Amino acid sequence: MKIKRNSTCGNLDIKDTGKIVELSGWVENYRDHGGIIFIDLYDRWGLTQIVFDPNISGKAAHETAGSLRSQFVVSVKGEVRKRPPGSENTKLPTGLIEIYVSELEVLNESKTPPFDVYHAAVVNEELRLKYRYLDLKNPKLQKAMIFRSSLLNTIRNYFHKNDFVEIETPILTKSTPEGARDYLVPSRVNPGKFFALPQSPQLFKQMLMTAGYDRYIQIARCFRDEDLRADRQPEFTQVDLEMSFINREDIISMIEGLFKEIYQAKFNKELALPLPRITFDDAMLKYGCDAPDLRYGLEIVDLSDVFQKTEFAVFKGALSSGGVVRGINLKGLSSQLARKDLDAMTDFVKPFRGKGVAWIRMNDDGPQSPIIKFFTEEESTALYKKMNAEKGDVLIFVADKEKIVCSCLSELRKYFGKKCSLYTENDTSLLWVIDFPMFGLNDKGKPEVLHHPFTSPKPEDMEKLDGDIYSIRTNAYDIVFNGYEVGGGSIRIHNSTIQRKIFDILGIDKESAEKQFSHLLEALDYGTPPHGGLALGLDRLVMLLLGLDSIRDVIAFPKTQKAICMLTNAPSEVSQEQLKELFIETISNE
Repeated sequence: MKIKRNSTCGNLDIKDTGKIVELSGWVENYRDHGGIIFIDLYDRWGLTQIVFDPNISGKAAHETAGSLRSQFVVSVKGEVRKRPPGSENTKLPTGLIEIYVSELEVLNESKTPPFDVYHAAVVNEELRLKYRYLDLKNPKLQKAMIFRSSLLNTIRNYFHKNDFVEIETPILTKSTPEGARDYLVPSRVNPGKFFALPQSPQLFKQMLMTAGYDRYIQIARCFRDEDLRADRQPEFTQVDLEMSFINREDIISMIEGLFKEIYQAKFNKELALPLPRITFDDAMLKYGCDAPDLRYGLEIVDLSDVFQKTEFAVFKGALSSGGVVRGINLKGLSSQLARKDLDAMTDFVKPFRGKGVAWIRMNDDGPQSPIIKFFTEEESTALYKKMNAEKGDVLIFVADKEKIVCSCLSELRKYFGKKCSLYTENDTSLLWVIDFPMFGLNDKGKPEVLHHPFTSPKPEDMEKLDGDIYSIRTNAYDIVFNGYEVGGGSIRIHNSTIQRKIFDILGIDKESAEKQFSHLLEALDYGTPPHGGLALGLDRLVMLLLGLDSIRDVIAFPKTQKAICMLTNAPSEVSQEQLKELFIETISNE
């Protein structure tokens, strides 16, 4: 390079008029206005307009400028000048100036890009991911990557300031049941044996507490072989922490302090603390899910008591089979919802196993609905009172098994919250969900843990381990941001006797427990202190802080929903020689 940049394409303004500067970057746009050539030159700092006037740049440089096209890499030297009146671009930080070039150096040419690199957001996502190195030039993605880097710095500084020790845990580890499928890695030097990529550093960070590192932090890479969606990837990043000699309040206070620091450092906003809290039971009852979005109302109301003696077949059938009747008052939304919107709800809930949605529109001349003729006057009066029904409201109802009702009404609540613009982009809902149940039933009717098997019961529920296990609440806590769980943790079991008891309840016999968890169980026998922790999903947190819809927009090289890397075509086949080295034989699907 003959011309080496001494400035960037984003930091020059009117005060730099008259300076001779050297810039390097990529051509974004080319325009020839009657012999005067204009180039928009950009780098990650911004974009600057470059002018080639043959009287200043010379004939050779001017002719070369005429061959420049999108994504050519160039360096230029020239004078910063004020743009002529009327040609300013106030939307650009550099929009009041332009560079009149005296020297030009073409560093590399480019093939015609498969899409408009600088405005790639409107392009098919698979094409963007295939050419991710071009897609990453898009200002929206660059903003996300730079924000993510800066956020990591803020997070690290916060925890270091609070005396946490950053420790890396193994990537190649042992396969243990933690809720999702493991990614397995065959061991060449140990034929027939496999490492697993960590779903989380859970057991290692607990053993670090035994080792006396009472405040641990790690920006941890984690891997889960599970079905994907917009906010989930097979490999992801956690802000992982663990603390000893603490209780739940210490963990919550530490995380609230982190969010306060993030809001102050990144948005210059003051976050009101403490954050609101809601129990798991209340969250399910009022919002139908354990990660409620409280930016808007639309609380769910249980109506089972109102219809205990009803003759309305749909409600009666649900209640007689042990189900529930619940509803939502779409307060004041009648004018925004046409009949087709109400009828469409039945199809909307089908993916959530719902059979249908009943409704009542509260008109000026009285309630209107196909179902009100089935209600007694007593039922109607009690219904309208309990739902605080007024003119202009729409009441919607689902009757079924409780789990299905929760799922359907939760999704309907989210749908109408967005459709009816009940919140703005600037609204924020940040809260804790606490007191989760410890056990539920799996598909075989056997006990399963609803968090992970290392979560401690609440002290007052410990005695229930020998009785009604399904009434046990855990010392677990999730932090929820705009309806997304962005972090979860718990106080852990630090006693091997209790840990073995949990394994026994789960049907993990002594031999299996020793085989899978001997390293943890032995550590618990060597003076493990009371401890607990939490993991924040970094990718999801960045997505929410930036108001984006997909974590693929905050990960440099993400996978598709089918866990495929479009850039490298991974996963891919490997040679028979490699498989033979690993003692692996593939099985045909034919």
